[in-house]
Amino acid sequence: MLFPDYRPRRMRQNEAFRRMVRETQLNVDDLILPLFVVGGKDIKNPIPSMPGHYQFSTDHLVKAAQQARDLGIPAVILFGLPSKKDPLATQAYAKDGVVQKAIKAIKDKIPDLAVITDVCLCAYTDHGHCGVVEGHTIDNDASLDLLARTALSHAKAGADMVAPSDMMDGRVAEIRNALDEAEMSHIPIMSYAAKYCSAYYGPFREAAESAPKFGDRRTYQMDPANAREALREVNMDVEEGADIIMVKPALAYLDIICRVKDEFDLPVAAYNVSGEYSMIKAAAERGWLDGRLVMMETLTAIKRAGADMILTYFAMEAAQVLNKR
Repeated sequence: MLFPDYRPRRMRQNEAFRRMVRETQLNVDDLILPLFVVGGKDIKNPIPSMPGHYQFSTDHLVKAAQQARDLGIPAVILFGLPSKKDPLATQAYAKDGVVQKAIKAIKDKIPDLAVITDVCLCAYTDHGHCGVVEGHTIDNDASLDLLARTALSHAKAGADMVAPSDMMDGRVAEIRNALDEAEMSHIPIMSYAAKYCSAYYGPFREAAESAPKFGDRRTYQMDPANAREALREVNMDVEEGADIIMVKPALAYLDIICRVKDEFDLPVAAYNVSGEYSMIKAAAERGWLDGRLVMMETLTAIKRAGADMILTYFAMEAAQVLNKR
């Protein structure tokens, strides 16, 4: 039998060869660990739908952040759960808010760990939406000042980067202006630029206690059917001053990650969201698949699609695997 000159299996026959020709390299530097923080002390509440993750009080949060740093993970992103909520999300930008305290605690103990903060209002409003509500309508422009105040309060508390996730039009420019006017132009913005209205967020909403009390978020988060619109959304955020652009979720939107990476010359982040994490965990617990292998295949696929960094609840587990390699 005649074969072509190129025989692909030649370079698959042993691990050394496979490593030598591997096109996509996943490493610990690509990972960002999301963490949930609550008020009080000695609190470590398990999140039932997200095995291995917790709502931490600050003392336990610092320990988790230290574990991440010891594994070589370069950054964490914080999500806060306030003790009280109101229509204007006042705890989101309070000087002594739960995230603001957590930032200071982590930076005091682990100064070389990058602390990113999620900037949104949904966990802090009593209605659960990401902006100011007038009747049953989200008031985009009235929300911008509150988002900017939240980002600025995080930066003043010591955050290394802020990440607006609300999907209000114009919020990146509003935050950039607020930071620059406060002489904090060194603080970068990681923008949730193409954030879809996804069913994959279910476990997160339990973890962050942020489900909307009425309606849904389709009037501000993107329609899952749209791809060209994602490029327009990203372009807006780039023009407004975003330093990193994010696609969320990741797995059902690998095509969007790829298109964004091809179109824009900025670092691209992808959020491997809670539903993606929990599906793999649930299937692995039932013995339906090898959880470790599927985890690594999933993260590699996100990297292969074009992500420069991956926000993932698998960060600690994946770092352990990568460090052993």
